[in-house]
Amino acid sequence: MRLRTVLATLTAGLAAATTLTAAGPANAHPATNTATDTATSNACSPAVSLDGFSDALDKTTFDGTFVGNFSALALDRDGSLAALSDRSSLFGLDAKTLAPKSVVPLADESGAALDSEGLAIDRDGTRLITSETEPSIRRYSRDGKILDRLPVPASLLVAPAGRATSNQTFEGLTLQPGGRTLLASMEYAISGDSTGIVRFQTWQRHHGRFALSAQYAYRTDSGLGVPEVQALPDGRLLALERGFTTGVGNTVRLYLADPRHATDTGGVENLTGQDGVRLVRKTLLADIVNCPSLGATAKQPQLNPLLDNIEGMVITGRAKGRVEVLLASDDNQNAAQTTRFYRLRVRV
Repeated sequence: MRLRTVLATLTAGLAAATTLTAAGPANAHPATNTATDTATSNACSPAVSLDGFSDALDKTTFDGTFVGNFSALALDRDGSLAALSDRSSLFGLDAKTLAPKSVVPLADESGAALDSEGLAIDRDGTRLITSETEPSIRRYSRDGKILDRLPVPASLLVAPAGRATSNQTFEGLTLQPGGRTLLASMEYAISGDSTGIVRFQTWQRHHGRFALSAQYAYRTDSGLGVPEVQALPDGRLLALERGFTTGVGNTVRLYLADPRHATDTGGVENLTGQDGVRLVRKTLLADIVNCPSLGATAKQPQLNPLLDNIEGMVITGRAKGRVEVLLASDDNQNAAQTTRFYRLRVRV
């Protein structure tokens, strides 16, 4: 299915999902607004507008599995949505309603649960999934069987094997257009690197397998990590930055990141402000706190009740100079948080 068709069905799906007030949350809000609303009250920034949100899946179950804990989104080859839970489950969501249609359990080679965080769907339909406790990237079949694993640089492994901290490793995962390059974003810095400097690792496909390739350095805003990245057609990225402050709430910012002229830092042991190391350039697209709330409510303190723990992001459509983006929050199966989907229009 073409991406523009996917976008149309997603628009209908968000609208349909948020009208199910009898079975869904009372604070679900229609996802479709007039052109005038979108141009004015729905603006988050000059580059980003919020078309709507849906809480329809919050605190629901499907086939005996809790629906939530979403850490990543991807478009499947048939136009449906794949939503990855960090509790070792991969959901298939109907593009028209967002309703779960399938769930596949995931595990490592010993059958143990994963802290599954990043998701990309390869051109052959296999699922590339990260775990942030090792970290690892495994390839899974549609039915959840492990096919193989990708190599990981020693420095990015969790200590004592490497210099990373468990639960602060591979969060974002994206395939560049054409499917030859895979990129994973570390959430936080590794030991020996300056605080706020995170590494983006890439792999290149050779003879059907992914091999380690260039690595780049990206500087986050103070106190924030990188939960997700998505590739744009020209080699740039959308990058989410996120943090949480007790009593204040979530900070979520969307950046345009350009690694095309950044230094390959794969051979740089410590990133501590060395001359000659060009970081990934970034441009702020929007701070989500500035989006209209559109009637959203929050279960804990937030500067904007629309905000929650946003982790998942997928590009659902493209037009000249603009992309359509779907975000999802990870409710951590916590009564004080919400599983929420957001639809944005982003000028890039």
